[in-house]
Amino acid sequence: MKIALIGYGKMGKMIEQIALSRGHEIVSIIDIDNQEDFDSEAFKSADVAIEFTAPQAAYGNYLRAFKHHVKVVSGSTGWMKEHGDDVKRMCSEEGQTLFWASNFSIGVAIFSAVNKYLAKIMNQFPQYDVEMEETHHVHKLDHPSGTAITLAEGILENIDRKEAWAEDTTDPKLLRIDHIRRGEVAGIHTVRYDSEADIITITHDAHSRQGFALGAVLAAEYTKDHQGLLTISDMFKF
Repeated sequence: MKIALIGYGKMGKMIEQIALSRGHEIVSIIDIDNQEDFDSEAFKSADVAIEFTAPQAAYGNYLRAFKHHVKVVSGSTGWMKEHGDDVKRMCSEEGQTLFWASNFSIGVAIFSAVNKYLAKIMNQFPQYDVEMEETHHVHKLDHPSGTAITLAEGILENIDRKEAWAEDTTDPKLLRIDHIRRGEVAGIHTVRYDSEADIITITHDAHSRQGFALGAVLAAEYTKDHQGLLTISDMFKF
C-alpha cells in the first residue's frame, strides 16, 4: 500500500525500512522543513500516514492529514488531554480515521493484557501495594510515558483501592509512577505489587525501537481496511 511518513527521526527511518521490506511504497515524507507537502498530490495519494512527532505537533498533523481524508496511525503522546474529545468527534462524526497507541510493540500489547489480568487478581489482596516505574532514553521529555499511563489506567480499572495515578506521591489511594531518564534506553516498564511477605514484579524491557516500528506498520496495514478511532485492542484480541 501507499504510506506517508510524518516525522523522519529515528522512528520514522526505522518504519520506512520495515514498510519497504514488507512491500509497501513510501509516497511522501514530511518533516519540520517541508510542511507544505501536506497539500501535495503525493501525500493525498497515501492510503495511510504514519505519524511519530512531538506532543505539541501531533494534533495539527492530524488536522492536516484529515483535510485530505488520509487515515493516520500515530504513536505521539501528550496531546490526548487537550485534544482527545475533538479527535474522537472527528472520527465518529466526520468519517476520519486515527489508529492511536501509546506503544505499538506487540510485546507491550501482551504485557498490557497480562497487567490488566494481574490487577484483577490483586484486587482481592489489599495487603499488596502497587506502584510503577518507567525508564527511557534522555531525549524523551514527557513523563510519565504514554505507555506507563496506559498501563496505569489498566490497573485503575481493576483495583478498587487506587483512585488515580500520580508522580511523587505517598498517598496510599494513588498509584505512584516513577520515571527515570538515562542513556539510550528504548523503554522499560515495571509494575510491582509489594507486601510484607513478598513482592510480585512484571517487567517489559524493549531491546530496541524495532518492535515499535514493526507494530506501527502492522497497524497501518490494519487501518487501511478499517475506520474510526482505533487502537491496539482492536488489532489484537486478547
